[in-house]
Amino acid sequence: MLDFTALEAELTRNDAVDASAKALLETLFAEVEANKSNPAALQALVDRGRAANDKLAAAVVANTPSA
Repeated sequence: MLDFTALEAELTRNDAVDASAKALLETLFAEVEANKSNPAALQALVDRGRAANDKLAAAVVANTPSA
């Protein structure tokens, strides 16, 4: 019989990551809506998003085995 414990743990972790991404996007959309008449606040959101995106991209590259 196969042991699916590791697969189940990985799927649970994936669900948590999906939930985090959803929460991040919902927060971002709410902040954009709340600041749509404030260009400086919107630029701050863009800058924060770019920094987070760069950090995520670096983590993916660092943790992806080379082919």
